Amino acid sequence: MGAETLLKNGEARVQLDPKVPLILGLQPAALIDHVARVDGSLFDQIPGERGGSIPVAMEELEHILSELKRHVLASADDSSPMKTMAGGSVANTIRGLSSGFGVNCGMIGAYGDDEQGQLFACNMNTSGVNVSRLRKKKGPTAQCVCLVDAFGNRTMRPCLATAVKVQGDELTKGDFSGSKWLVMRFGAFNLEVIQAAIRIAKQQGVSVSLDLASFEMVRNFRVPLQQLLESGDIDLCFANEDEATELLRGEGNAHPEAAVEYLSKYCRWAVVTLGSNGCIAKLGKEIVQVPAIGEAKAVDATGAGDLFASGFLYGLVKGLSLEECCKVGSCSGGSVIRSLGGEVTPENWQWMYKQMQRKGLSLPDIRN
Repeated sequence: MGAETLLKNGEARVQLDPKVPLILGLQPAALIDHVARVDGSLFDQIPGERGGSIPVAMEELEHILSELKRHVLASADDSSPMKTMAGGSVANTIRGLSSGFGVNCGMIGAYGDDEQGQLFACNMNTSGVNVSRLRKKKGPTAQCVCLVDAFGNRTMRPCLATAVKVQGDELTKGDFSGSKWLVMRFGAFNLEVIQAAIRIAKQQGVSVSLDLASFEMVRNFRVPLQQLLESGDIDLCFANEDEATELLRGEGNAHPEAAVEYLSKYCRWAVVTLGSNGCIAKLGKEIVQVPAIGEAKAVDATGAGDLFASGFLYGLVKGLSLEECCKVGSCSGGSVIRSLGGEVTPENWQWMYKQMQRKGLSLPDIRN
């Protein structure tokens, strides 16, 4: 078991044992998403700012779920106004890489011995993700309510406090051995396991990708986040425009271009997604700005950044240029917003492949 290193176009490429995931996702706590399109009045009844993601207690989560039926919006595009599926930023990215791009992927984390835990493991496994690194534990699985307004913007309220999760001291070299990339999301309450995973990943020669999670997470835990970035252990960093602005708040240059410059000082690849304005990315001295897919109709923005990361990482492991990686990410990010939830439908994968063809991008070997 292991990896054979090859050289192609001057870049080190890795030929993996087919049983070893090329890309691993670390999501300490498995998560089930309850995604629904709702009217604006529901947002007045829940705590926190509209558009962000802040944790809630189980009682609050149950209250929101109980209110959904009275506030749900019918949609001509979806047979069901509410969907329940395996969720979480990392799970969305890994599932997209596996099911849409045919990349051999695996998940590291823990799920509970309940119906939600079984649903998470089954959903990821059905999508072709290797779930052998997921630990089943006694206790509840995390859940999140994803509220989508009439304009496709989402507000998230996760319930994580009592959920089972994997701990740093449970991770082993065997979890990472032979893989090429580790995908993670920043979380102040998961710093111990994140740091442990990075330490082992680096020992095993695995590159690390980090998503900045949410503007609230950046705002409230900017110091530990900056320490993590400035450690030099993060190879690739993804931030959206709000997170980028929050990262540099108070420094007089809180804009995406400055954020890309800041991130590129510590990360080999720095990417800031700009919603309908596309993205800006930097690798070494090269900076590119790529527009969004104009044909993408936003039904629900849930998972847009996660699936952008899927496409970008696919480009990296295929040896594509920085601009091509961004273009693939733009196609995959545009595919998920066409329907409800962070899982791309078979029809929307087909839509993505057509967009890639139009842009002259190499298509995955898989066809949904």
